[in-house]
Amino acid sequence: MTQTQPPVTRAFRTETRSFDFTPPGQADLTRLLELDGLEQLLAMRAGEMPPPPIMDTLGFTDLRPEPGRVVVEMPAAEFHYNPLGTVHGGVISTLLDTAAACAVHTTLAAGELYTSVDLTVKFLRPVTVDSGLLTCEGTVIQRGRRTALAQAQLTDGGGRLVAHATSTCLIMRADG
Repeated sequence: MTQTQPPVTRAFRTETRSFDFTPPGQADLTRLLELDGLEQLLAMRAGEMPPPPIMDTLGFTDLRPEPGRVVVEMPAAEFHYNPLGTVHGGVISTLLDTAAACAVHTTLAAGELYTSVDLTVKFLRPVTVDSGLLTCEGTVIQRGRRTALAQAQLTDGGGRLVAHATSTCLIMRADG
């Protein structure tokens, strides 16, 4: 005979977070593919095209693209935490991937697409809300016809390097 355990009641502090976003697919994809990669990101920054939903999901506050380089900012927040009370490695990896990949994005010609092939991350120090504004700079190391190699460096509000990544991206034509 099995006895059922009564539910455990816990008194944890809870908070609510909500945000609005534009789902993918509502943007004019034809227009998007008529622009080169830098123009696409600049249009998103200017509010002419919707940003990707991940920026709102994680609370990115800035994306500054220029040729071969992107800076992404996000304040460290408690909703980014893992069970041990630090920013989850997946959140840090997402920042690094975004900066490295968007740096490659700035090099795309009109009608080109890309996808990340790999991401190698090195975590150098813990990140908490006390880390402040996280700034991630992505730069293109090498851009070829079919692949690009990029890197990203994540620093905390005090300018300390907290993580580093390299990424390879595959570049392809949208029409095939």
